[in-house]
Amino acid sequence: MLDTLTEDTLLGGRVRLLQPRTGLRAGLDAVLLAAAIPARPGQCVLEGGCGTGAVFLSLMARVPELRVVAVEREPALAALARDNAGRNGWADRVEVLQGDIADPALLAGRRFDHGFANPPYWPGGTLPPGRLRRAATHEDHGPPLADWARALAAPLAHRGSVTFVLPASRFAEAASALHGAQCGGVALLPLWPRAGQPARRVLVQARLRGRQPDWLSPGLVLHEEGGWTAAANAVLRDGAALPPRQPG
Repeated sequence: MLDTLTEDTLLGGRVRLLQPRTGLRAGLDAVLLAAAIPARPGQCVLEGGCGTGAVFLSLMARVPELRVVAVEREPALAALARDNAGRNGWADRVEVLQGDIADPALLAGRRFDHGFANPPYWPGGTLPPGRLRRAATHEDHGPPLADWARALAAPLAHRGSVTFVLPASRFAEAASALHGAQCGGVALLPLWPRAGQPARRVLVQARLRGRQPDWLSPGLVLHEEGGWTAAANAVLRDGAALPPRQPG
């Protein structure tokens, strides 16, 4: 399954990542999701469906002294995520559980400050080649978005956050799922390919029992003439944070 691997880097070399050569590869979505999580040093965070660990590793590179619990149902990917944590020197602060994020027994008795995921985002359509890629991208092979929201919100401490990266077409469903999981103050951060173009991806974030109204962030423009925008470069290379949550 994972017999052909490459070693790659994220955040300008601050993260080392061993991942399959073809099919299931981390990139832009992982780094942008990590940048949006409002974690503080010393907190404990939960990732659902961690794959090879790209998101939690990018988050740990930005926020020192984090503790991470990650859930991955594919045994080979769970093992690779553990290996990647060790490659970056964080094995002692990362626990990767092999299982289904929707299984309530898996995280029983635990509490987290933040939960996040890049869940399987297509509810149907043509399936891509490769079993791992199908499982990572198509919802038919796992729990629906509402179950992801409930699973990530249930073990949160008071006012903990849940953050998703998703196709723009699913932002309304994501907001509904978060409200159904008792999360409020839903923030939508569009990721614009270029200024004036429709967003293809969005970051959606809410707080457990949050009472703020839902709101729309100005978003992030990724590309301009000649390459990445300065704001995108600050996130993708320098590890800057994104502010999808309304201040206060």
